[in-house]
Amino acid sequence: MWELLPLLLLTLAYFFWPKGKSPGAKYPNSLPALPLVGSLPFLPRHGHQHENFFKMQRKYGPIYSLHMGSKNTVIVGEHELAREVLVKKGKDFTGRPQLVTQSILSDNQKGIFFADHGAQWQLHRKLAQASFALFKDGNKRLDDIICQQIRLLSDFLATQDGQSVDLSLPIYLAMTNIMCFICFNITYKNGDPELKIIKNYNNGIMDTLRQNSMVDIFPILKVFPNKNLEKMRKCVKMRNEFLTEIIEKYKENFSSDCITTMLDVLIQAQMNSDNNNAEPGRDSKLLSDKHILITIGNIFAAGVETTTSMLQWIVAFLLHYPQLKRKIQEEIDQNVGFSRTPTLSDRNHLLLLEATIREVLRIRPASPLLLPHRAVVNSSIGGYAIDKGTDVIINMWALHQSEKEWDQPDKFMPERFLDPTGNQLISPSLSYLPFGAGPRTCVGEMLARRELFLFMAWLLQRFDLEVPDDGHMPALEGIPNVVFLIEPFKVKIKVRDAWREAQAEGSPQN
Repeated sequence: MWELLPLLLLTLAYFFWPKGKSPGAKYPNSLPALPLVGSLPFLPRHGHQHENFFKMQRKYGPIYSLHMGSKNTVIVGEHELAREVLVKKGKDFTGRPQLVTQSILSDNQKGIFFADHGAQWQLHRKLAQASFALFKDGNKRLDDIICQQIRLLSDFLATQDGQSVDLSLPIYLAMTNIMCFICFNITYKNGDPELKIIKNYNNGIMDTLRQNSMVDIFPILKVFPNKNLEKMRKCVKMRNEFLTEIIEKYKENFSSDCITTMLDVLIQAQMNSDNNNAEPGRDSKLLSDKHILITIGNIFAAGVETTTSMLQWIVAFLLHYPQLKRKIQEEIDQNVGFSRTPTLSDRNHLLLLEATIREVLRIRPASPLLLPHRAVVNSSIGGYAIDKGTDVIINMWALHQSEKEWDQPDKFMPERFLDPTGNQLISPSLSYLPFGAGPRTCVGEMLARRELFLFMAWLLQRFDLEVPDDGHMPALEGIPNVVFLIEPFKVKIKVRDAWREAQAEGSPQN
């Protein structure tokens, strides 16, 4: 039996040794790599991965490669190269690697975010975009949906006057209801059991994603007992059962004459496909109930987690910069006042608030490392050969922290997004891609920008957000995950005197 060991080792070395490159081609600089483990021994063991990748650019340049196990991965940390990947050659890099954790989440790459390139991804992305288009005009305008939830949040915070609260749960409830309304015309109240289910499975998925990197690097590990993977499967099962029940009940009352939600759009497309009324060449299997469930789950999770996190980041920075908060409130007082609530049209006048939101998206991007892309053909980046099947990671952190592109990039400076007079918003650098770009750009960017502006405008009009009496400031280091999370913190809520006086004189017009 022992004589078979050398053969086994040779076989493993063959499969896991970094594969040879095309002769004569120019490839990016590469970290050292060993059989089986790849470049892992040469990567920093501590610190945030996006920061470590950025630091390695000093030695290897703005584009370099490494081996995660046997898999070749290219790291891109410069905006011209990033735009080449995302936009100029976007079709070359629309693929997604098939990772163990993401396959569990997406039921083997269904849906949008973790789906590989191809007809299924294109179809479901197109349908998601069509769904958001439903809310541009009419009685279900997106702004009305958002403002209804902000009003409920504001009413709750008014009851907490003088108290220090963790905003994460009330903001999460508001974001969940916005996405529930967009997806299937449902809203929940605090304390509803459905809300607890959503919160539990989302938290469980986020926790396990952060702890399962090794099984994605070495997929063979999935055959061994893994508590985190089991927890992920349990949470995904909980999610699927919850959404399946909603979808089945929704179908009972579905009407083609009333298309008002994302689920309506998906069900209508499914019916058209089943009745052979779909576009030529469309495969009905791409619109199965499982496909619909995963797409709804994708949009729902992304719409809740990212915006909830970003709103908390904005509040945290305002607590660190109270003078900025007061200037924004002065801007709101002068341009909106207290006789009405802010609307999206006020974005043209609340320039400092908008600049602050943009600066937070720069200094703490929702996704410091974009979800990995995969080359679907032999291509190139910056003149360097990229073989088909290579994973490509855009280091958004590096783009937003480049000293060549940004003045004092580690400093929080909203004024960088304003002209010298402060009267006009500007784009100071092309190295700013908070929502990505190209074929894989964030499908919910329009929604997220609306939410961030309206939530902050309403809250700052009504409340002073202050450091709690214990003086505990929010930590700004963050918790890297699929979404860049922030450590839990509390903020002291105080109803503004000017708002209270306006309320006493007469309720503002909405």
